[in-house]
Amino acid sequence: MMTLLHLPESMRAMVLEKPGQPLQLKNVPVPAPGPGQVLIKVIACGVCRTDLHILDGDLPPVMLPLIPGHEVIGEVAATGSEVTTLKYGDKIGVPWLAYTCGHCKYCAQGQENLCEHALFTGYTVNGGYAEYIVAWEKYCIVIPDIFTNQASAPLLCAGLIGYRSWRMIPEYAENIGIYGFGAAAHIITQIARYQSKSVYAFTKPGDGSSEAFALERGAIWAGSSLESPPIKLDAAIIFAPDGSLVPIALSHLDKGGAVICGGIHMSDIPMFPYKMLWQERMVRSVANLTREDGKLFFEIAPKIPVTTSVKYFPLSQANEALYALRSGELTGAAVLTF
Repeated sequence: MMTLLHLPESMRAMVLEKPGQPLQLKNVPVPAPGPGQVLIKVIACGVCRTDLHILDGDLPPVMLPLIPGHEVIGEVAATGSEVTTLKYGDKIGVPWLAYTCGHCKYCAQGQENLCEHALFTGYTVNGGYAEYIVAWEKYCIVIPDIFTNQASAPLLCAGLIGYRSWRMIPEYAENIGIYGFGAAAHIITQIARYQSKSVYAFTKPGDGSSEAFALERGAIWAGSSLESPPIKLDAAIIFAPDGSLVPIALSHLDKGGAVICGGIHMSDIPMFPYKMLWQERMVRSVANLTREDGKLFFEIAPKIPVTTSVKYFPLSQANEALYALRSGELTGAAVLTF
């Protein structure tokens, strides 16, 4: 291992020991980078709804105890053997996709997000709710200088998954509905405006603050998910984990439109008549992300430039940050700072 600074033997981390229980603040050993890996000193880690699904057991536990977190901005503190590009001091991002095998049928087809042997940051390998994290060099993202700050941590998932969802809507789409106006939505709306497209934002009934936030961020209309938009939509992206929104979104969709489900977990979708899907409407899910998604997103993001609305929490208050996300108290995203 090569390093240019003295590393501590232990670090603070928020640890999940059992689904359904709060995270525990612990002192744990600083991990050592293996071949092809780098050790990263965490600058900030965003708090994602996927973290809630992991903590609640909606996603079956794979690794316990576990350090969650997959929206990491950090600085290379040490490099393992076989690292060829990254070096000490480089500012990088660590996203959800931690590793792929490179040889299964999905990897061979250019669908590494579906890799049969993929590993995921903060789920099947330890994540960024800690002072240090190890990551495979080839899956780290070298981010533009304007995004090497704490406020940019949500770009590593809300931005990337949001942009993957965005790229799945039809190219001709001009009027796009977004259901669930949080971290991903407030980033994607900025891209929509940059591309001269119109966003119609749908929030929980009675959530006036989220409606105001959506309009502030560039939506041309905002209302309850129970309301009808003033125009037929060419596409809709659902970020809220509520399956009942799928037939609602379909009911507002024009012919040939698409509903994109952007979450990793969603409650059951209720039955709906075929006539809602007919005329070549489509429902599609988004699974994980690819390195190409990261490359493309960080090519367009500086041109806008994308900004984020965040609320900061110290690492020790990760449970409070998760509660704020769960309860809908946030407008934008929560970020853990170090």
